[in-house]
Amino acid sequence: MTDDRQMIQQAREHWEQTTLKETLDRRPERYEEFITTSGEPVERLYTPLDMEGDYLEKLGFPGEYPFTRGIHPTMYRGRLWTMRMFAGFGTAEETNARFKYLLEQGQTGLSVAFDLPTLMGYDTDAPEAEGEFGKCGVAVSSLRDMEVLFEGIPLGKVTTSMTINSPAAVIWAMYIAAAEKQGVPMHELGGTIQNDILKEYIAQKEYIFPPEPSMRLVTDTIEFGSKYLPKWNTISISGYHIREAGATAAQELAFTLADGVEYVRWALRRGLDIDAFAPRLSFFFNCHNDFLEEIAKFRAARRIWAREMRHTFGAQNPRSWWLRFHTQTAGCSLTAQQPEINVVRVAIQALAAVLGGTQSLHTNSLDEALALPSEHAVTIALRTQQIIAHESGVTNTVDPLGGAYAIEALTDRMERRAYEYFERIEALGGVIPAIEAGFFQQEIADAAYRYQREIDERRRIVVGVNEYAEEEPLRVPLLKMDPQGYERQCARLAQVRAERDNAAVGQALDRLRIAAQGTENTMPYILDAVRVYATLQEIMDIFREVFGLYREPMIM
Repeated sequence: MTDDRQMIQQAREHWEQTTLKETLDRRPERYEEFITTSGEPVERLYTPLDMEGDYLEKLGFPGEYPFTRGIHPTMYRGRLWTMRMFAGFGTAEETNARFKYLLEQGQTGLSVAFDLPTLMGYDTDAPEAEGEFGKCGVAVSSLRDMEVLFEGIPLGKVTTSMTINSPAAVIWAMYIAAAEKQGVPMHELGGTIQNDILKEYIAQKEYIFPPEPSMRLVTDTIEFGSKYLPKWNTISISGYHIREAGATAAQELAFTLADGVEYVRWALRRGLDIDAFAPRLSFFFNCHNDFLEEIAKFRAARRIWAREMRHTFGAQNPRSWWLRFHTQTAGCSLTAQQPEINVVRVAIQALAAVLGGTQSLHTNSLDEALALPSEHAVTIALRTQQIIAHESGVTNTVDPLGGAYAIEALTDRMERRAYEYFERIEALGGVIPAIEAGFFQQEIADAAYRYQREIDERRRIVVGVNEYAEEEPLRVPLLKMDPQGYERQCARLAQVRAERDNAAVGQALDRLRIAAQGTENTMPYILDAVRVYATLQEIMDIFREVFGLYREPMIM
């Protein structure tokens, strides 16, 4: 220990024996133990003694390896994050109107939510889709729907994020084809397709095919994008849904980055050069209530990813080392009770995301524990971001909390927890064997159970739920969708089937089947099918036929 550290240690011991002891003798602390949202202990005080390693090695400068302090030298002094509000409900017409409203209100990027039939690869009028039209997002069954969805929105000038996974390649092809109809070639398109199938097996469960053919489709999109869509993020490796399922912050971090490493390995086995695709990998994180823990999670994520890409995989391009991420505030933290106070939760979470260095941000609306967000509620959510950006002052300096003893100590601990999980996953044979063994699922279930027990036993306070509750009627107006939307959607789908060249559709699907049975990249064949108006389900049924369906093993 250096002389300075010895002096700090001695001074701390003196403080504990005098000033602190006198205070505790008069008034004990509120709890015997203080913990984060994830259940990790929080120390009473952090000092330079809690900071590990060399400054340049662990922190460095913004825009330089290891990017702990941010991937850009000027961060928000140069450019604010993209304000990308997640939106989608009912028909393409309704969602198109919401997109245009949000852009008029100052949103700077689009983000599409799809309904459950679309997420599962079914057309709106399929028997399997009955009763689910438009409830959690917009219905897209064919290229015609995609054209309507973005009518009047210049796809060459706006970036779009699409949250879809099993049918991601098909929906992406529809977007590309819709842009072509607008006269925008694919190489000019910018945006993101979530396309993260591994987290579906781990948490969200919207898988269709077994892991190996699903990973093949993801790799097809990575390869296609690296050749033809240089501005497009072909995958958004998502911890958001892992966290929503009940994971801790450390589990979200570790499982997400482990998935990312797995996608890199599959792309390398395909023969792709790492610097040809790695700069377009992106990430998607949750931001929960624990302000300091969440900021530390984002900082640790950047540092870990930079190290793995540079040293484990040998990437040479510094952009390959960047962990670029979108953040969404925590849907699972919203309460149906006293929904107005969700505004406060979202503001705290959004501020943590900004202080953590996010590249784009969605803020949840106050009514989302009850329904899809109303226009009024989503405007407040967007205004929350705008107030942080323009009034709070936190965008005036790069990494405002960098060097804070608590932040750095929590970042180091988050990093250690992640590597402990990496070792356990590798011991099971990697991500896919760990999925099949139920490892991730059990870890998340245990964490979710522990968290709920803490609430039930009042060891964790949730305002308005187990403390400060009110018995008042709901005062929040909820969104109402067009009751005729389902009929209009089905009529448009029937018209597409009647007016298209069905012989051309059959030929395109036959070519896709042959490609799926072989080893060719399927994206060109999907695009051909989409362009002649093959429907989402018709294309996905080809893959169901060739790849089969996945059934999750029973975990005992």
